Amino acid sequence: MHDTFSRRNLFRRSGAGFGSVGLMSALASSQILAGDATVSDSSVGDGLHHRARAKRVIFLFMNGAPSHVDTFDPKPLLAKHAGQSPNDHSIDKKNRAGGYMPSPFKFSAHGESGVVMSELFPKLADHADDLCVVRSMHTDVPNHEPGLLLMQSGHQQPTRPSMGSWLSYGLGSANANLPSFVALSPGLPVVGPQLWSNAFLPGQHQGIEIDTNHSDVEKLIHNIRHPHLSRSDQREQLDLLQQFNRIHRQQRPGEAALETHIRSMELAFEMQREASEAFDLQRESQRTRQAYGDSEFGRSCLLGRRLLERGVRVVQVFYVKKNSKQPWDTHRNNNSGHETLCADADRVTAALLSDLKRRGMLDDTLVIWGGEFGRTPYAQVDKDKDPKKAGRDHHHTGFSMWLAGGGVRGGYTHGATDDFGMHAVEKRVHVHDLHATVLHLMGIDHTRLTYRYSGRDFRLTDVHGRVVDDWFA
Repeated sequence: MHDTFSRRNLFRRSGAGFGSVGLMSALASSQILAGDATVSDSSVGDGLHHRARAKRVIFLFMNGAPSHVDTFDPKPLLAKHAGQSPNDHSIDKKNRAGGYMPSPFKFSAHGESGVVMSELFPKLADHADDLCVVRSMHTDVPNHEPGLLLMQSGHQQPTRPSMGSWLSYGLGSANANLPSFVALSPGLPVVGPQLWSNAFLPGQHQGIEIDTNHSDVEKLIHNIRHPHLSRSDQREQLDLLQQFNRIHRQQRPGEAALETHIRSMELAFEMQREASEAFDLQRESQRTRQAYGDSEFGRSCLLGRRLLERGVRVVQVFYVKKNSKQPWDTHRNNNSGHETLCADADRVTAALLSDLKRRGMLDDTLVIWGGEFGRTPYAQVDKDKDPKKAGRDHHHTGFSMWLAGGGVRGGYTHGATDDFGMHAVEKRVHVHDLHATVLHLMGIDHTRLTYRYSGRDFRLTDVHGRVVDDWFA
């Protein structure tokens, strides 16, 4: 009898109703919370250090890195010097470097503001006056793993909290029955769960991963309905379990992991009801579903909008496919690859911006679009040396991203790379500056959002970062 009603058995049985959402991984990760982790800034409690321009953020992450010279940074001089070898000592992989490769895609100005972009984005062009295009991004290394980690967590090496986890820690969720941070990914990207990790922050701030290969709710979230118990039976069982948990916690003061366990189980129970509605894309009109399309990226962005609408603070959408961890990594067939990828990204991104605007959400929703770095303005050497199959290599010293909504200055182009697109030279923006500015738009001073762990104060921007005021509306 004792074994039947043991705390461990109750935990196992009651957790069965929603265990696959990712909360259990959050619980496992919370075990890292050993030592002297404490909040070092009491002002973080209410979330805001100053007036927020944005209430929520959705980061559309193009895994593998889009080519800036084919999308948002036209370089006509590349055509004049096509095939010439770059005379640049900063090139890391000279054995893979071919001659300058001009973009085959036409660029033109759009909107009243005249924001210039490639013909690969005909639908996004209708939103030119909403976009803040940043042409002067740069990062530290041209390799995927450290580039991804730096873009997501502010550090090249694991284990540091992701930006979404920092925002969750600082601001929480506007819906007590849904997590504050959700990562939507139809397959694992390079590096994987570390990109939405809470690391040493409390476990409830880890991103909840959702596999968007499916649109059916019960396939999106396994075990969303308990196979045997009614909701009232589950509530009774959970109440009993939580009584045991509280007794257990009182006997072990100061163990943050126990509090994470208790909170996560309660959230899992409430999510059974809330998520059934929030994750059901069939509740959207046929017209809306058609606007987004039925690609993995389309489903992710539509689901992301539904979650933002219901109080989720941060949504991270990873552009990956089930069998492709980094589709934008066009070492070969750069031109045809970008035609295919941009067709999907253009349709979906434009649909998201239109949808947010129609619902009155764009003004306080920050949208971010970009990858971990850019691609080389010169061709990557191909063993067949077939110019039709030419690719572009990784490029970190100058690339483009854009932001929209959330208090951002629309119809604005910030900074520049040199005449060949090799290096950011005007109004340079590092990844740390991007993070500092995103936090500022969300009402947070990046120097004050800190967490004491292992004897030191950590923050998303470490000892770096400056807020880019030029981006503000």
